[in-house]
Amino acid sequence: MSEISSLALPHFARLHAYTPGLQPTDPGWVKLNTNECPYPPSPRVAEAVRRELGADGASLRLYPNPKSAPLRTVIAACHGQGLSEDNVLVGNGSDDILNLLVRVFGGPTAASGFTLPSYSLYPVLVAIQNGTTRVIEFDRPMRLPVEAIATSGAQAFFLTSPNAPTGVGFTNAEIGAILARFPGVLVVDEAYAPFARENAIPLLARHPRLVITRTLSKAHALAGLRVGYTLAHPEIIGLLDRVRDSYNVSRLSQAAALAALGDAAYYVGVIARITATRDAFAAACVARGWFTYPSQANFVFTEPRDAAGATGPAVAQALYGHLLARKILVRHFPNHALTAPFLRVSIGTDGEMLAVNQALDAWPTHA
Repeated sequence: MSEISSLALPHFARLHAYTPGLQPTDPGWVKLNTNECPYPPSPRVAEAVRRELGADGASLRLYPNPKSAPLRTVIAACHGQGLSEDNVLVGNGSDDILNLLVRVFGGPTAASGFTLPSYSLYPVLVAIQNGTTRVIEFDRPMRLPVEAIATSGAQAFFLTSPNAPTGVGFTNAEIGAILARFPGVLVVDEAYAPFARENAIPLLARHPRLVITRTLSKAHALAGLRVGYTLAHPEIIGLLDRVRDSYNVSRLSQAAALAALGDAAYYVGVIARITATRDAFAAACVARGWFTYPSQANFVFTEPRDAAGATGPAVAQALYGHLLARKILVRHFPNHALTAPFLRVSIGTDGEMLAVNQALDAWPTHA
C-alpha cells in the first residue's frame, strides 16, 4: 500500500467500484447493454435547453435552483395521489438519491438490505459507508421473499421493482405485505416503472416508511443529463435534504426535466413502442426454446441454448462473444449462479432488434 493510500479510511482498501456497462466511442455499434432509451427525448427538451443557455450561455455563470423547487412541484403534480413538493426530492440521477438514502439510514451499526440478484450499485454504496448488509437471495422463479425481507433486520431495505436484471415486476399486494411487517424503511427502486403494469405510488399515503425512487434516464431518454427523484414522507425528504449537495442538479438538467415531464403524450408513444418491441423480442426468445423471464422493464433476460441444446454460463458467454464480434453489445452477469446462464438485452429500435435476431439466428451454426 502506498503512503497516500494508507491515509484513507481502512475500509476503502476493500472497496470495489461499481462496474458500468461498456460505453464504446467508435461508430457502428448496436448498443443494448445499459437499458438506455432507443429514441430521442421530446423535442421540447432541446428547445428548453437552448432557452436556458440563451444566445451566449451567460446563464451558466449562475447557480441552479438549489432545491430544484419548480421541478419538485411538477413531479408532485404529475403523480397526483395527494402528493406535494414536500414529498419530492430531486437528485443527480436516481443513483444520487440511493447514495443519500444509504448515508442517512445505513452504516456500521445500521444494516442495509437488498436482494440478489439486484442492482449492483447497492453493495457499493453500503461499502462506501463501511456499512453492514442483509442480503436476501432470490430463487429461480423470482418469487418475492416477503417473509425474509420483513424479518431481515435491515434498517433500510432496497427492492428493485421491476427487478434488474430479470425484469420481473412485483405487485402492490406483495409490497404492501412487506410494509405491514417490516419495521424499517423500504426503498422501492422504480427505475423501470414506466414500462410496468403497476407501481407502488398508491401505497405512499398509507405507509410513511415507504420510499420510491425514479429516474428520467430510461423512459424519458435523459440518461446524459442525470435526473432522478424520490417520493416519500416529508420527514424522510427533510432528512435527505440535510445531506444532499447544495446544488446537486444543474440548470440544464432541471430545464430538460421540466420540458420532458411537460410532454406526457410524447412519452406515452415512446413507452408503447418500447414495450411492443420488448414483447415481440421476448416471444422470439421463447420460440427458440430459451427460458425467458416475463419482463416489465425495457430489457429482456433470457437463457440461451446452443446448437446441442445446452445452457449454462459458458453458453451465455459464447453467445455474448458471438454478438460482440458483430458489434452488438448486450450484458452478461457471470458472478451470480442465477444470472450467469443468462444475457440481458436492452430493447432498441425495431431495426436494432432485427439485427439482434438475425445474429441469434446465425449463432447455432457457429456454436
